[in-house]
Amino acid sequence: MSAGLVAGVALLGALAGRAADPLARLSVRSRLPAGLPVPAFLPRGVACSGASSATSSRSVARRRGVPSGAGPGRRGNRLGVTLAGVVVFGGLAAARAGDPALPAFLAVAAIGLVLALVDLACLRLPDPLVAATAGAGALGLVPAALVGGTPGRLLTALAGAAVSFAGYVLLALLPGARLGFGDVKLAAALGLPLGWLGWPALGLGLLLPHLLNGVIVLALLAARRVRRDTPLPFGPAILAGAWLAVLLA
Repeated sequence: MSAGLVAGVALLGALAGRAADPLARLSVRSRLPAGLPVPAFLPRGVACSGASSATSSRSVARRRGVPSGAGPGRRGNRLGVTLAGVVVFGGLAAARAGDPALPAFLAVAAIGLVLALVDLACLRLPDPLVAATAGAGALGLVPAALVGGTPGRLLTALAGAAVSFAGYVLLALLPGARLGFGDVKLAAALGLPLGWLGWPALGLGLLLPHLLNGVIVLALLAARRVRRDTPLPFGPAILAGAWLAVLLA
């Protein structure tokens, strides 16, 4: 793919990132405390439990030494997600040049930006958005298989989804596991495009989220932003790991 086309796809990513913030806020608006910004890391249920949780959200922030209402502001949040969209879309375009499945990867990435924001705000991965991720992948891969004359890759994609689902179910059922079944369903949805790329890509997509999450948790603990028992979102790590797996495949 030429540099101009990569730049064009990156610009499309900027638009997807720009739209992700208001779409994420729309997804959780019924649970957000009125007038309270969306903090990146709060205990489960605090940020999205309804207007009555505004006081408890501020008290949690004070206990951690964070000013009341702290967290990414609306303008800074949108800028960060816009830049993330540029990087994500541009990377996919550069890595998957000529792959008829590129539109499917871009559609999954666009929904993934929204999912990451919602999970950061609420520690939730809404089923409709996860289902949309799976649907975007499936609907994009079917025409890609027909155009490329490789219908057998659809079976590999389905097998990737099944393996991802089974693996994350086992992890979620382990004693002390902090994985939710939203994480399990998201991993299965991302297993479709990863399975399309083959077993090495799927293996990376299963491994990298845990490595990334481990680094993030250690950094937050070192900075005293969280405690050992603080619930943290895992969806962004799953999405980032899948993206890196696609780039490295």
